[in-house]
Amino acid sequence: MAVPKSKEPVKRKSIPYRFGDKHKAYMRRSRDCTYNVAEGSIRAGKTTDNIFAFAHELKRTKDKLHLASGSTLGNAKLNIGDANGFGLEHIFRGQCHWGKFKGNEALYIQGPSTNRKLRVVIFAGGGKADSYKKVRGNSYGMWIATEINLHHDSMIKECINRTAAAKMRKFFWDLNPDNPYAAIYKDYIEKYAAKAAAGEFPSGYNYEHFTLFDNVTISKQRQQELMADYDPETIWYRRDILGERCAAEGVIYKSFADNPSKHIRIFKDYSEKQEWLRTIHFISIGIDFGGNRSLTTFVASAVHYRFQEVDVVKDANIEGKKGDIDPDKLNKSFLIFYKELKRDFPGIPILYIFADNEAQYLINGLAKACRAAGITASIGDSAKKKITDRVYCGNTLLASGRMKVLPECKLLIAGLKSAIWDPKEAEKGKDVRLDNFSSDIDILDAWEYSWERFMKKLLPESKRSN
Repeated sequence: MAVPKSKEPVKRKSIPYRFGDKHKAYMRRSRDCTYNVAEGSIRAGKTTDNIFAFAHELKRTKDKLHLASGSTLGNAKLNIGDANGFGLEHIFRGQCHWGKFKGNEALYIQGPSTNRKLRVVIFAGGGKADSYKKVRGNSYGMWIATEINLHHDSMIKECINRTAAAKMRKFFWDLNPDNPYAAIYKDYIEKYAAKAAAGEFPSGYNYEHFTLFDNVTISKQRQQELMADYDPETIWYRRDILGERCAAEGVIYKSFADNPSKHIRIFKDYSEKQEWLRTIHFISIGIDFGGNRSLTTFVASAVHYRFQEVDVVKDANIEGKKGDIDPDKLNKSFLIFYKELKRDFPGIPILYIFADNEAQYLINGLAKACRAAGITASIGDSAKKKITDRVYCGNTLLASGRMKVLPECKLLIAGLKSAIWDPKEAEKGKDVRLDNFSSDIDILDAWEYSWERFMKKLLPESKRSN
């Protein structure tokens, strides 16, 4: 009796690729180059290009193990594995499955596309100083990395070294523009470009710059919508929309500083305020504890239904000498702040209280005082997300009109108007908010703590919110 032939995997759905000429040229050049770098604005199609080219090379490489990385493991799986339907798991659908390889997340690929040869793509995060430990012990053929500028240098060096024995050695990197003094340019991208220009890079260097205007799948209307989400005066507009490398300089919230009234919510009458109150889902409070030369601050933010908007509704600090933190005074001051908030916004639940996680003894004491006062809100640590990610989220919400500040929040208004980037750190290639007591950083921290745990819901399409 004849043994029936195994069925070939059936591709029931085609991936709707549409590449512009610039993208096609970049991918064609990648066949002959070891280093392939796609830099540019958001929604430019950089990652899609690299995934497509990487997948094509997987079909002909003789190396078994390969590497895919992002700033975090989740970022790598989301943006390279899935990529909104354009990722590796979709390109090799019916021929791949997720699994583990020596404890690491991996995509196993084997089928007609690889000529029945097994290819394993190991996924890893690269943003931490010890991330490189996860990729040790293996030799890789190719390495695809998204947001290479957010990888720790030790990870970059380790991954490059781990491909030394590859039969077909290739790198596919993408990034949004960064500070022009950032290490990724000085130590890698510009260094390789200079060598290639001098004819001293025999393995081949393929660099291309893209903007969202080069992406033929983005309509004019969508381009305008994306641009409207940004304040044109910010570094993120220049980096994410124009695709420019630029240093973080000057006033951080320039649009707010230039025209505060645009961002302050004023009610025409009682009925308008009542209508606004009905759209609020809950209130969340952020607390930044005072330290050396700083004051303890409270900020309450009202989060609207479906996370469509956020309004800053109340702020306060504890009067007294800077640097002094009296737990009893802290607890009493907070209870007064809380009661005033309940009085001013009756019927709106105060669900969360997030405090600076570096002072656990103060949080524990505050939680005990709140429970004794009958407060049922969840009390916990602030997420302490990267300050630049918090600044980006706040700036984006303000620029798009999705965040307003009530006029009585004088402390926050002053803090937003005076916040600036640190010029000395900018020269080192870093985006750092100046913290030399020339502006009220404490109120900004408390403000950010009040909503930072909801960043993913407030800006679901932003990689910075994850």
